[in-house]
Amino acid sequence: MQFIENKTFDEIAVGDKAELTRTLKAEDIELFAVMSGDVNPAHVDSDFAHPKLLLISDAAINIFPDLPTKRDIVQNAIELALALGISRPKVALLSAVESVTSKIPSTVDAAALCKMADRGQIVGGLLDGPLAFDNAVSKAAADAKGILSDVAGSADILIAPDLEAGNMIAKQLIYLAGADAAGIVLGARVPIVLTSRADNVFSRLASTAIAQRFVHHTLGGAVS
Repeated sequence: MQFIENKTFDEIAVGDKAELTRTLKAEDIELFAVMSGDVNPAHVDSDFAHPKLLLISDAAINIFPDLPTKRDIVQNAIELALALGISRPKVALLSAVESVTSKIPSTVDAAALCKMADRGQIVGGLLDGPLAFDNAVSKAAADAKGILSDVAGSADILIAPDLEAGNMIAKQLIYLAGADAAGIVLGARVPIVLTSRADNVFSRLASTAIAQRFVHHTLGGAVS
């Protein structure tokens, strides 16, 4: 990590952390081996597997992000999803309910972020919110509640209202649903690999691979 020698963590880690989960197939393992680090990573296991890649932010850096910070978190997550090959990432802005109410500030932020996307302040993704977690990942739950949305039930990115919620979502997927996670911080001069002290070797390698892939994408180079 010669990029960050002689700098404090606070000077560098400006941005968000995204946790990624996806079903790991045999061909993914082979691809990971031959690409030496250029692969989008991480898994959700067997019977409990979510059917596609899932990004979660912020799980480790911004404790109580304000609206401008949430805008940056969303934009960074979209850029990462694009780097991982998702052509138009669907972003679910999470809260406890689907209706906007001043009694739950995260619902107000979610509505504001959607309007910011409408006005071009957030680009590259499709946003909807507020959405409860079940509506974001389950089409059946969204249909049962009468929620009409292109994001509900098929979100690629989950934006938590604060660090506590994001961290718990990510760790619940890891420890209750058998997921492997890869962690990366964006928003600094270079992407930063950030894993849990309890993460295994695969998670650390996958996190490094994501960082490398993001750099390739940012520089406009093909991933070899």
